Amino acid sequence: MTKRLLYAALAAMAVLHHDFCYWNDATLVFGFLPVGMAYHAAYSLVTGLLWLLVALYAWPSELEDFAHGDGDAKPESRRP
Repeated sequence: MTKRLLYAALAAMAVLHHDFCYWNDATLVFGFLPVGMAYHAAYSLVTGLLWLLVALYAWPSELEDFAHGDGDAKPESRRP
């Protein structure tokens, strides 16, 4: 359930990345920051938090097991 919720949040963030409503808005946030830039600053913070949650709760443990040699998966033999 947690993974599905995080994946849905990632999809929502992909849609929210494209802000169409602040292009022509001259409003200043905190008296100096254009609202479009404030939107992207907040978006970046939320995205960073979301990726932290993905790394904590939805990261595939099989990758860690393989990297540490604990898993059953064997690396493919590659020859140059």
